Amino acid sequence: MTSTAIVGSTGLVGSHILSTLLSLPSIANVHALARRQPSSSDNKLHPLVSTDSDQWPAQLSTVSPTPTIFFSSLGTTRGAAGSLEKQRKIDYDLNLSLAKAAKDSGVKVYVLISTNSANASSMLPYLKMKGELESSVKELGFEHTVILRPGLILGDRKETRFAEAIARGLADLSGLLGKSIRDAWGQDADVIAQASVSAGLKALQGGDTPKVWEVDQAEIVRLGRTEWKA
Repeated sequence: MTSTAIVGSTGLVGSHILSTLLSLPSIANVHALARRQPSSSDNKLHPLVSTDSDQWPAQLSTVSPTPTIFFSSLGTTRGAAGSLEKQRKIDYDLNLSLAKAAKDSGVKVYVLISTNSANASSMLPYLKMKGELESSVKELGFEHTVILRPGLILGDRKETRFAEAIARGLADLSGLLGKSIRDAWGQDADVIAQASVSAGLKALQGGDTPKVWEVDQAEIVRLGRTEWKA
């Protein structure tokens, strides 16, 4: 039986990761860091709730037994945060603080939802920030670091993002030409979630799983759609 922890469980991908973990008999516990109480009353779920996210790393350190896998789908937008600096405090600073707390606590497998174009050398602030986070968590030296790099994340969001709404519309139209063409644009949130859980569990088992496993779009689709249902 595996004990897990997650941050970002109220988001588009994170909510699917949470429901996937709760559905698996092999998962004993799910510790969810959040600002508000989750709606689920599943006995496996152990909320770690604080409106002060700066307290989350300390809360994660108190979890017993220590989770073997930690999932992060934590992220926000510049618009929601109010500025690029405030977005970085969440997307980079808080994520890295939680990753450090997880490593210090003895977590074996770290799973991060990143983005396909993340690059620490990018001229675009968002992609540069995501690339810097990837580099920083790799340096922490988990037994296994799994980084999922989806394209456009498809699904119903609580907030409306104009540019993404247009892109999702184009992705849906491309789907009329075939699922593989749509998959080249982006991946459904539930598929990304299932791929992240599948990859995390594979990494925990060891075998030929690389120490740092960067899961690209095609592999996300394979793990989350084909292999998950196999």
